[in-house]
Amino acid sequence: MNRRGWLAIGAISLALVGALAAYLYFKAMPYQIEIDHGPSPEAQANPYLAAEHFLRKQGLTVNHANGLDFLPTLEPHQHSLLVLGERDNMTPRQIDQLMNWAQAGGRLLFVAQSLWDEKLQQSDDLLLDRVQVHQSLSKDLKDPPPDLDKEPYPFLTKLYLEDEDAPAYAGFDTAFHLEDPNNLAQSWANSGKATHMMQLDHGLGSVIVVTDADLWKTPAIDRYDNAWLLWYLTADTHVTLVFNTDHDSLPLLLMRYFPQALVALLALVGLGFWHFGVRQGPLLEPAPKARRQLQEHLRASADFILRRNGQASLMQALQKDILRRVRRRHPGFEQLGVAEQWRVLARLTGQPTHAISQAMTPSPKQRLSSVEFSRQVAHLQILRNAL
Repeated sequence: MNRRGWLAIGAISLALVGALAAYLYFKAMPYQIEIDHGPSPEAQANPYLAAEHFLRKQGLTVNHANGLDFLPTLEPHQHSLLVLGERDNMTPRQIDQLMNWAQAGGRLLFVAQSLWDEKLQQSDDLLLDRVQVHQSLSKDLKDPPPDLDKEPYPFLTKLYLEDEDAPAYAGFDTAFHLEDPNNLAQSWANSGKATHMMQLDHGLGSVIVVTDADLWKTPAIDRYDNAWLLWYLTADTHVTLVFNTDHDSLPLLLMRYFPQALVALLALVGLGFWHFGVRQGPLLEPAPKARRQLQEHLRASADFILRRNGQASLMQALQKDILRRVRRRHPGFEQLGVAEQWRVLARLTGQPTHAISQAMTPSPKQRLSSVEFSRQVAHLQILRNAL
């Protein structure tokens, strides 16, 4: 193809590309899309992050902690302490510190974690037992009177305030119920069937018990009056949230942050066991599957007895067997004299008396030769077989 042909092809290609670009320019419509990357790492680590931001917007000073080590230095006056995490490992000493802090003027709020056991007259929650509040399941309560069935929001918790016509509504978990057997509560909040929040005076301060704190976590704090209730309970105070009173153990932290190092360590330990556990020396050959015959077993047993007990034991065993057989053939044999016994044996076996006397005489202490030992054993076997 000549030069003019190539130029024509290039011009046509440019024209097609330009036409396509013009078409896309007039037809393509730009649009925006939002991609949800999920909660930030800070929100994942702190389930009450939205609650903290809300309280700060109301002008409150908010801090959070992962333990109670700071409690001895925390000023109780005009301070709210919200213990929202698990308290299974709290010690009686920590319980005393919390109650003393509230008695000195602090406002303590915590979540009831255990059901009351009527048989044991206690629960597994030391802090709940200290304030003498019991928690039970709402399903165990009696049904409310029929006139309460007209309640428009029976599954929401209502808090009535003075000088207010309508109550505030909060989204507590209605599966649990708080009971005040000693009538110590100053205020409370109920759903259609159960009580989910109680406030008790304690010295110069107060203690607030709730059935759960999920209504103040990020997914639920913007529902109903949940956020307002949190502000109402902490108004005019500095706020400290404690939502993890147990520190993660060292193995858990290592698995979370150094999984590769743990795998390498386990592999190294396994290689070490494999190295030091290598067998030293040649392998043992497997035992032959062929079984010995009965004659071989008997010969091996006789050789063992001969090595351990000597010739006399084998000969005495044969002599005792002969005497036992004679007693069955000739009653009263053991009462006869020796000479008479030899004659009875000679008559029963057909052997001469001198051969019987020589065979039944106790074996000497000195070791016999192999020929003499075999001859004596043969005589004894002849006598035994004849009986």
